[in-house]
Amino acid sequence: MKEINYEQLRADLIDYFGTAMIYGFGAALIDIEEIEQASNEKLIQIANHNGFNLNDYVKSSGFKL
Repeated sequence: MKEINYEQLRADLIDYFGTAMIYGFGAALIDIEEIEQASNEKLIQIANHNGFNLNDYVKSSGFKL
């Protein structure tokens, strides 16, 4: 089973919605608050809904040569 780097996913989602807020989408503020408090399962739902590729967040299982 693949392990997700939830801290990085949360940070990237906050960055994504923070950028939207800067460009005039005030509703993004609500999403940021939700992301900050979201469970890991909810983070995955939010990421999927917004087109994030979860494969980008799979933790490495070892060294790459």
